[in-house]
Parts: sequence; C-alpha cells; structure tokens
Amino acid sequence: MIYEIKKYGEAVLREVAQEVENIDNEILEILDNMVETMHEAKGVGLAAPQVGISKRMFVCDQGDGVVRKVINPIITPMTDKLMDFEEGCLSVPGIYKKVQRPEKIKIDYLNEKGEKVSEEVEGFLAIIMQHEFDHLDAVLFVDKISPMAKRMINKKLQMLKKETLKENK
Repeated sequence: MIYEIKKYGEAVLREVAQEVENIDNEILEILDNMVETMHEAKGVGLAAPQVGISKRMFVCDQGDGVVRKVINPIITPMTDKLMDFEEGCLSVPGIYKKVQRPEKIKIDYLNEKGEKVSEEVEGFLAIIMQHEFDHLDAVLFVDKISPMAKRMINKKLQMLKKETLKENK
C-alpha cells in the first residue's frame, strides 16, 4: 500500500516519534508499505513520521539493492570530520540545500526480525541515515542549513506550509 507523504507544515513532522514497543505484524506491514512508498516516490529514505506514523523507525535504500528497515535507532558520530551534501526531502518537495553532517557514524538499531544490528557507515548511506533519524526527533533538513540559505528559501517554505494547511482543511 502506498502511503500519502506528509508535507512541510504538517504537525506530525514536528512531533518527536515514540519508541516501537514491540515488532508485531502491524509494524512489519507498516515497514513494507514504507519501502513501497519510498520506491514509488523515488526516494532513498523514508521515516515513519513522514507517512503520519509517530514511531521511531525508518527505511532506506541507497540504490545498492540493500533495503534497511531501521527500528529504534541510536546514532553516534565517529568522526569530527563533516561533509557537505546537498539534501532534499520527500516532505519538503522542490527544495535542495547543502547540509553539514558527520562523515562517519555508528548506528545501532533493531531490524524487522527484532535482531540487534550495529553498523559503521560513511558517505551517502551515513547522510541518508542521519537525515531519516532527524525526522524521528522532529528535525527537518531545512532546520540545519545556514541562516543565509534559510532566508533564501523562506518564501518557498511559507508557501509550502500554506498549501499543506489549505489541503488539510
């Protein structure tokens, strides 16, 4: 099932997501639907809040055929070295801006089988995972851009928010 992706201005994107208490059939179905939605939208990652579900989980696929279903993640930066990457977001369509993030991270999470997974990731996958993890803490990539870049897109963001609120009336 393809979910509707929530857009900038929707309250669920600004709520800190709740821990997943137990990985049951409902959670597994949501994760499968999120993967389907992410691929349909041509995205590389999708967090549960982006589809209106305030749970600490996301899916990602950097294009190498490996789909990760990440539940209750904890991220630890493994370097002070930051990299700039131009990011976009399915919930903030049409806006792309450079964001600085740690180049290498350690991520601990549960997979869909309830198994503990610990990975050290870098490069594009590290960017994707940090971006999706931010959604779980109610942070959008536009919150992390420079003040000048934010001023440049402020009008676009306000229009997007206005559209979103109008659609939800």
